[in-house]
Amino acid sequence: MEKVIVICGPTASGKTGLSIELAKRIEGEIVSADSMQIYQEMDIGTAKPTKEEQQGIKHYLMDFVSPEERYSVADYKKEAKRAIKEIIKKGKVPIVVGGTGLYIDSLIYEIEYPDIEFDEEYRKKLEQRVEQQGLEKLCEEAQRIDPKAMEKISQNDEKRILRILEIYHATGKTKTEQEIESRKNPVEYEYQVYALKWDREVLYERINKRVDLMIEQGLIEEVKMILEKHQKFPTAMQGLGYKEVVAFLEGNMTQEEMIEKIKMETRRYAKRQMTWFRKNKQTIWLEGQVQKQDNIKIILEGLD
Repeated sequence: MEKVIVICGPTASGKTGLSIELAKRIEGEIVSADSMQIYQEMDIGTAKPTKEEQQGIKHYLMDFVSPEERYSVADYKKEAKRAIKEIIKKGKVPIVVGGTGLYIDSLIYEIEYPDIEFDEEYRKKLEQRVEQQGLEKLCEEAQRIDPKAMEKISQNDEKRILRILEIYHATGKTKTEQEIESRKNPVEYEYQVYALKWDREVLYERINKRVDLMIEQGLIEEVKMILEKHQKFPTAMQGLGYKEVVAFLEGNMTQEEMIEKIKMETRRYAKRQMTWFRKNKQTIWLEGQVQKQDNIKIILEGLD
């Protein structure tokens, strides 16, 4: 069985730098597992590695979806499996890198997320209810339908809360029931899963600095450009960091409040990511504070 390396962990933990150094050492190519870096034009707020930062290492599933498009986990799994096959065919090592737990689980547990036909009318009804009643009501409904899935979802995560309701509406089954059924599928590759961990306060400081850097690099201008370019309000604007800038541009908060809100929500997101990856029993934890070479050595030992 072919080996596939997975490097995951919370935002700002150093996954990109480690994976690129590793790829250079082992003739690897990188498959992104980040649900925001898939979007075109969204570079600063997603911390997408620049061409210089990629150092000539080929990256797949990055920067290829319009911000207006919906992109499902089912879409991701299909594309990621295709990329992994292509890398192996070249005689190189696939390295899956990212912090989106659903994307990673779809691969390492071979979970089949049914490609549910999207019901535009039902989605509009849900969005109208959010406007009229607030997200809390729909959150409570999702909690009643699928409490297990809601354990992993923030009460502010409109996109995923609506998805739970949509799946149940379309299939009569909960997201959790479908995952349990699909986990019976045999796993195609030997996934070696590594996650980066940091002391919480150090990680939070890294997150705060990253947000400040994003503002300096022009995050507000990036959002303005996307909103001007796309007539339809982009789905991707619901993403962390982007929705806060939109709220600022609409005059709902000051710039200082926006920056603090992004930092706070990113720290919360990092905490949820850590909880998610801890549930994956096969994960080998790497210390974020040590030299990259020390962690590369551990990963190389696993390849022997």
